[in-house]
Amino acid sequence: MTAITEDGTLDEALQRVHSTGPELSQGWLSNHAPMAVEALARHGQARTVHRWLDAYRHRTDDLPSAALTITDDNWRETLGDPRHLGSWIAHFTRLTAELPWTDVLTTWWPRLLPGIIAGATHPVIRVGHAVRTLLTDGETAPRTAELAHALGYWAARHQPLPVTVTTAGDAGPHRALDAVPTLAVQEGGVLDRLAQLPAAEGWPAAASGLRRPAGPDEAHDLLAELVRATVARYPRYAHGDAVMLVHAATAPNAVLRVLPALPRTLWVPSLTAAWEASAVLTAAYAPAEPQDAAPGPATTLEEAFALAAAHGDAHAIKLADTALDVGGPAALAATARACELIPAGAG
Repeated sequence: MTAITEDGTLDEALQRVHSTGPELSQGWLSNHAPMAVEALARHGQARTVHRWLDAYRHRTDDLPSAALTITDDNWRETLGDPRHLGSWIAHFTRLTAELPWTDVLTTWWPRLLPGIIAGATHPVIRVGHAVRTLLTDGETAPRTAELAHALGYWAARHQPLPVTVTTAGDAGPHRALDAVPTLAVQEGGVLDRLAQLPAAEGWPAAASGLRRPAGPDEAHDLLAELVRATVARYPRYAHGDAVMLVHAATAPNAVLRVLPALPRTLWVPSLTAAWEASAVLTAAYAPAEPQDAAPGPATTLEEAFALAAAHGDAHAIKLADTALDVGGPAALAATARACELIPAGAG
């Protein structure tokens, strides 16, 4: 895994980001800055980080204040209440100051995992970026603070599904995703689409189609294969919704990045949640029929990420970051397709 150059750029950028809230000033859309700058700094684009933040800053909102103290007595009733975004971030900031970040993550990961679809999966993706940095590049105050902000965002937006998704079938990720039916009416936001799932024809069987792993090692392998499958599918299905289908790949990859920091007992439920995210987003946003995509101009992984960085959109950058984990022709094709279909600019 590529390490971040220790020139201070990422920590400086995270400090800038932490003066802003986890959502943008235009409604409840997510603030993509912390994820985008981590990916840029990791893949040789540190020189572009502050310029990217400068262009993005007008879209962000101030960090919300903490109006409530989250405690062992009230956290359950406050979970999933976006009115307490600031309070949840303050809660995790306190916890990570008092305890090792791995202990905080181990305690809260199983509590938050049933709400993986929260914020259209942006919170878990943000956690994945934060944990990757802590594991790969070491602990600093801004990096630990970033994990606190990410966990707080997830807790405030926690959103359990109205349907049950399990790993109880006999299919690998490629075949399981192919079997997921698309919603007959793909309109409205993610919550509108989630509400359609219980009555969607073919959904219950498809939702349990992924093979159940025999143990933690197979769960890890299936999760890695799920990421490969979603990246490979992206060029052919992104015309349905090029932005939202990015998350079908980046959400399971975020979970994969977190696994090494978790007890192995949490690996199987982590796979199930990642499958849930990919299956739900596929049903909600993928078109019924694939579409051939022309090969992109990049011939190396470095060129592919540079293409996404120059494009500037956070979703293109984050997909390129996940695609680089997969590597090969799939990474080049997915990155090129994202840059083709997603409007350019820091968004």
